[in-house]
Amino acid sequence: MSPIRRVFTYIRRYRSAFSLGLGCVVITTTLQLSGPWVLKFAIDDLAGGVTFAKLRYYALLLLVLAAVSGTFRFLMRRIIIGASREIEYDLRNDFFAHLQRLSLGYFHKNRTGDLMSRATNDLSAVRMMVGPAVMYTANTALTFLVAIILMLSINVRLTLIALIPLPFVSVAARYFGRAIHHRFERIQAQLSDLSAVTQETLSGVRVVRAYRQESFELSRFRSSNEEYVHRNRALIKLQSAFYPSLGMMMGIGALLVLWQGSVAVVGGEMTVGALVAFNAYLLMLTWPMIAFGWVTNLLQRGLASWIRILQVLDSAPTIADTETASAIPGIASVRGDVEFRNLTFAYGEHVVLHNISAIFPAGQTTAIVGATGSGKSTLLSLIARLYDPPLGTVFVDDVDVHRIPLSILRGAVGFVPQEPFLFSDTLAENITFGVKESQLSEGSLEQSAQVSRLDKDLQEFPEGYQTLVGERGITLSGGQKQRTAIARALVINPKILVLDDALSAVDTHTEEEILIQLRAVMKQRTAIIVSHRISTVRHADQILVLDQGRIVERGCHDELVARQGVYAALHRRQLLEEELAAS
Repeated sequence: MSPIRRVFTYIRRYRSAFSLGLGCVVITTTLQLSGPWVLKFAIDDLAGGVTFAKLRYYALLLLVLAAVSGTFRFLMRRIIIGASREIEYDLRNDFFAHLQRLSLGYFHKNRTGDLMSRATNDLSAVRMMVGPAVMYTANTALTFLVAIILMLSINVRLTLIALIPLPFVSVAARYFGRAIHHRFERIQAQLSDLSAVTQETLSGVRVVRAYRQESFELSRFRSSNEEYVHRNRALIKLQSAFYPSLGMMMGIGALLVLWQGSVAVVGGEMTVGALVAFNAYLLMLTWPMIAFGWVTNLLQRGLASWIRILQVLDSAPTIADTETASAIPGIASVRGDVEFRNLTFAYGEHVVLHNISAIFPAGQTTAIVGATGSGKSTLLSLIARLYDPPLGTVFVDDVDVHRIPLSILRGAVGFVPQEPFLFSDTLAENITFGVKESQLSEGSLEQSAQVSRLDKDLQEFPEGYQTLVGERGITLSGGQKQRTAIARALVINPKILVLDDALSAVDTHTEEEILIQLRAVMKQRTAIIVSHRISTVRHADQILVLDQGRIVERGCHDELVARQGVYAALHRRQLLEEELAAS
């Protein structure tokens, strides 16, 4: 389906409003075009004798026409532009909803600033295309057509003279329209780059200041901003030539009409009133020509932006419910048994997991240890299909995860990533992010905070749970962020609890307190813990040791220490580090 037909799917939702608005356009244009005709009769009538009654009659008639025309012009703008705002609202909702469905890999390839630019500036350009552009296209087209007919009824020869510039106007509009489209595409692309630079710099402001790179980031922003200004100036130069060119062409036509019309009046071929009316209609044609250039600009801008939006909307989610997804009657029906069967997984051509087979029984705790880059986080991400595993390799309750609806699968998993993300909201809202207020049981917030030992810090927060944590939790320490994320995972009461190195920023004393609290919680669910600390995993029911994407050892803590392998070496190294730190 072409981009134009795609945008009409949104316009059709408001066809009643557009029909009513276009009806107001017809009435407005009709009344507007009646003015010069009334003026024609008034001048010719007054030429035969001026009376107060005639002046009052024609003045009142012109005043009524202007008032009624103004009323319908107001309704025309309110209805059509209002409908375009509704279309913008629908488009923005659909755009954001589609972004929510896209897989993680899409956001790794596309910058946040670029997507934000498409969701704001490009959508506004599309609104101008379906609102003001449609309204003025109808208004100018109708004005042009009816004015030409009325001009022909007054004098055919003068009308043909007035239309001499029209072919040149068409050629100019075609040339400038293409050039505007191309240059606006380049402007929007550069605006996306500028937005991305701004977003990245503000998000990484701590790193920028820590490494004293403010001047470098300012230079990078200035360079991007200068290119944005340069591209806008190129478009402005084009537009500054476009509109005067149209005005000049129409002016030449008006000059010829005035010359030939005066000759016709002197020769008795037409009345003064007819010449005045003809020139009034010719003046009305000047605005449609100028408006035609403006509308062309809006249409080309809107079309360029619409194509950029469609590039996102046409990106299909790589992870979605399959047609064979079986309905599981509620999250409570998920026991939590997790199994990997001969799993081999790759990012593109880079294989990160090799022939992984393991069972994580419900109600038990499984720990995964290994060097950085051994594939631990990737393995955990496959359980909730944050990345899509091959068919027949990952199972929950002996059901392939591809057959479980994503809402149920992910609703059964409480996931705490290595780098927890907090929203610019209150502490309470961040903890209860994964559960609806109606589903939040009494005391669950406080209980989750107690298990994660976040309750210890509440006295330091000025407003307790209602304390704003700032963007990305900037007002909290690394340990507080991790404990908030743990509380968030616990409050949804998941059947599968996944902690991906979730205690790395917590001191050893607090870590021990949290682990003691978690042991009681973990007995009721499948717990999977990734950690570099032996103290974190030593009490697990089973421990898997990953090395370069392969399971090289498995067993409980005592078994692995006695085996004198990779795990035992890691254990000895950490014991040595603790002794050195204590000395």
